[in-house]
Amino acid sequence: MKRRHLVALTTAAMLTAAGLTSCSADSDAADGPAKITILEYQQSRADVLKELIPDFEKAMEAKGKEITVELNSDILPDGDVNTKLTQQLHAGTAPDVIDTGGSNITGWAAAGYLLELDDYLKDWDGWDTFYDVSRDRARQSDGHHYSIPHEASLQHLFVRADVLDDLGIDTSQPETWDDLIDRLNAVKAQTDKAPIVIPAGTAWGDGTFTEGFLPIVAGTGSPLYNSDDGTWTVESKGLTATFELYDELVKQQLLPVKDLLNPNPWEPTKYEAFPAGTMPVAAQGTWGWRYDWGPDGSAPIDDVQDKVITWDYPALVDGTKPYSVSGGGYNYAVNAESEHADAAVEFIKWLSSDEALAKQLAVVGAASPREGISDIEPYASEPTLLDAESKLTNAIAPPTGEGSDQVSQAVQHATAQILTGDANGKQAAKEFANEVREFLDPSFIAE
Repeated sequence: MKRRHLVALTTAAMLTAAGLTSCSADSDAADGPAKITILEYQQSRADVLKELIPDFEKAMEAKGKEITVELNSDILPDGDVNTKLTQQLHAGTAPDVIDTGGSNITGWAAAGYLLELDDYLKDWDGWDTFYDVSRDRARQSDGHHYSIPHEASLQHLFVRADVLDDLGIDTSQPETWDDLIDRLNAVKAQTDKAPIVIPAGTAWGDGTFTEGFLPIVAGTGSPLYNSDDGTWTVESKGLTATFELYDELVKQQLLPVKDLLNPNPWEPTKYEAFPAGTMPVAAQGTWGWRYDWGPDGSAPIDDVQDKVITWDYPALVDGTKPYSVSGGGYNYAVNAESEHADAAVEFIKWLSSDEALAKQLAVVGAASPREGISDIEPYASEPTLLDAESKLTNAIAPPTGEGSDQVSQAVQHATAQILTGDANGKQAAKEFANEVREFLDPSFIAE
């Protein structure tokens, strides 16, 4: 049996000793009476849940179920809330329902903090309406589900088509990275500024892996993570090609190296240069339409849907073609220690139902992870989200699993060396492989 990380082993042992694993969680009947809690740390998500919770309680009352929900709004940065929730889960004080990204689900499920949902999902006809890619991404390396995805995202290259048009540069889909690099050089020749931002280095944190490196390597056809046996491939043609692409972009002065090496690198790039049109290409996900450049985003672009288009990632190695990347999204999970687990599951299933889901998707700017929502308002009036959903089934879904934190750190360090000029692409690939081998349990590395 594969060995877990020491933290996971220690945590699981503590939970087992206390009789608090998902298998032994003491859950009341879904009919109630039950009071459950949910934490939301982003204001837009908290606002829409505040509106939906009374509707849920009324719907349950109509079914003869007495369930009330307490919403805890604690607006915090992602890193802070993840630390807080981990501490609460370890201490047994976490809320009944947790809304979080897929990478957290992986770690918390492995540590025994989350309720296994397989039996609930098997008996729920709504689960069959979810796209295969959404269900597959939610399945953990042990083959079980511990969360219900309530949104999906597509990762692309976002492009200021209005700026390229003014510069006389082709805005059609580039077939290869060589084609794209030629266009980027044409932009730079006219503006004398770095024309593209892709997360890289340590200052961007885990985004360097999930929003920068992973979408590129995923389309190379080379293995990275094998969900069947839970192992990582640390040396491959695709990995080397991806590091070499970063190196090429740096050498040709197409990436904003100085900004990427400074704190908060997204501010001068995605929040300043892209909105201003001086950096017309940015690696981004569906959430950018809302959280970054929408009317209420961090850096609004007037008439953003008229000025911005998306490109699939171009082919990097021979035998591949342009592709979009399924970036996952937020998931609802249930605390394994919840005293009202059945009621908590009832709540997250309801939140994934038609009208409730349509409202959430429109507010947060995400594509639907399931069929049957495209004609329900307000989601039906979001053309960029509907377009993303239409591409979801053909998008590449890069698998990740336990050990992703160590792999992410290695990617950050290796790309930082490229940014500083301390390593070329091949050297960075070697450094990446060496670091993963040093810090990741050998049983998690493919032979």
